[in-house]
Amino acid sequence: MLEHRALKRLDAAVPVRVSVDRTLRVKVIDACGMTCTFCHNEGTPVSADNRPGRPFTGTGPSGRTSLYLAGNGARFLSAPIHPDPAFAAALSQLRDALGFDEVHLTGGEPTLHPELPQLVRLARQAGYRVSVTSNGENGARALPTCAEAGLGHVNFSIFGTTPEELAQVQATRLRSPHLAARKIAALEKSLQVSLNMDLGTRANVVLPDADHIDRVRRLLERYSPQLSVRVLSSLADGEASLDAIDQLLEEVGAAPAEVRLIAGTSGFRIRYRLPDGRPLVVKHIRPLRLPDTCTGCRFNNSVDCEEGYYGVRLYRDTDGTFHVGVCIQRMDLCLPVEEFVTSDLCGEVRRIREQDHHDLTT
Repeated sequence: MLEHRALKRLDAAVPVRVSVDRTLRVKVIDACGMTCTFCHNEGTPVSADNRPGRPFTGTGPSGRTSLYLAGNGARFLSAPIHPDPAFAAALSQLRDALGFDEVHLTGGEPTLHPELPQLVRLARQAGYRVSVTSNGENGARALPTCAEAGLGHVNFSIFGTTPEELAQVQATRLRSPHLAARKIAALEKSLQVSLNMDLGTRANVVLPDADHIDRVRRLLERYSPQLSVRVLSSLADGEASLDAIDQLLEEVGAAPAEVRLIAGTSGFRIRYRLPDGRPLVVKHIRPLRLPDTCTGCRFNNSVDCEEGYYGVRLYRDTDGTFHVGVCIQRMDLCLPVEEFVTSDLCGEVRRIREQDHHDLTT
């Protein structure tokens, strides 16, 4: 369970905290104004470039990408989720089946959803804490009403301090200096709004490879004094991303301070302390697998399985059906909610959470 190089190198004196994964990721919208080259789009095709009933394509006029679409067996396009009884029922069913107590709203870009505050309020009424991941392009307009509805945290995906840096991780359309400058200005405004409202505000920075170290260092210098910064490894870049993270940590003199392992999910975090006392968090993926579902999977090896078992995701398709997924590389495993909650797969999710917690704490 601890077969990850970042964990193997840690001194035994570094404290370890173990919790249990109780977070449901919900893809509320597919639309997005960014074209990040490492985007997995939660496993589904880019809706703007595809149509129901036709073979799905991974390229199109939007310039956006969905990394695993070519081989993940996706069978539906995602559609916006609405704050209606069907969504409330799906949240209740999954809460009761798996004990979820937090909803993390994703996309696409959630703040482009015109009913995002109502979605937040409905999730709160269902007993969930609510967080959201955003690139900041519409946060200044959307976040105040979301905060009033009960939003607790915002994870901002941050890509650059200048248009040139933003262009490094964007497809052609966003390499326009003027457009890139507007995106950065919108992010800055959204960050300030979030901080002013005392929302839990964090910055996520993806480090694909060593060519991006200088860009990430400038982001750290710009943002870590005012909010928590998390460096994420790039799933698509594998060892090159991990090597770059190691190099970055060495260059900035980061010392490990705490490990946070989350039983029942492949994602884990290591908190470092910079020489001036500021914290820096690195988020990694450990090789956690569903014991039955993953055993015969063609991706079940140390090279091809890039995310492992990360947790449960909820989608709504263009026909209005809610689907539950357990792997963005195997979207063919998705099941309708009513079928999932009574399935062996749901029971397997419960069991791996319990077994993983036992293993990590003993």
